Amino acid sequence: MKKILFSLISLFFLISCNSEKHQASDYFIDNQKDSLLTNIITYLYIPAPAATNETKFQPQFRSFYTKNLSSFYLQNYYQSPDGWNYFFVIRPVGGSPKFRRGVLGKFKLEPNSLMPIEFEEVANTPHLAEKIVKERGQYLFRELIKNRNLDKQIPMKQYIEWPDEHLQYDKKVHEWVTIKPY
Repeated sequence: MKKILFSLISLFFLISCNSEKHQASDYFIDNQKDSLLTNIITYLYIPAPAATNETKFQPQFRSFYTKNLSSFYLQNYYQSPDGWNYFFVIRPVGGSPKFRRGVLGKFKLEPNSLMPIEFEEVANTPHLAEKIVKERGQYLFRELIKNRNLDKQIPMKQYIEWPDEHLQYDKKVHEWVTIKPY
């Protein structure tokens, strides 16, 4: 009887652990993941040469973001039942090969496409070694999914650099803006 009970508990635990879909590969095939990540990068990264924040989504600039795809990694991804898609991307920091930054955010997908709409960066980690970015970002990602925000974690400066008392994300222009001078 004890063996059967232990087996049932173990089976339940394995099923519940595997039911969490927190990888882009749980939702998309490889070329779709690359396309989605390129679309996310277009929001996160600097505008392509000759592009502005208003024009960077135009087709003539897509190759710039595609060329930079290998510098970004979609560490975690989750589609919630309410239509929000949550992400944790690891990105480069300037020209530093030593440090990386984690970006956590959310968006909805334009119907029948992989184009994010209602895009928002929720938080950025400080510049850290990649291993630390992954560890801290995983924690933040789980909290973001659970609470739909990171309000309780924002004071944790070793985990979140922005937003802070000086920078907030502006959803209209899709960039971090100064709200109070340093």
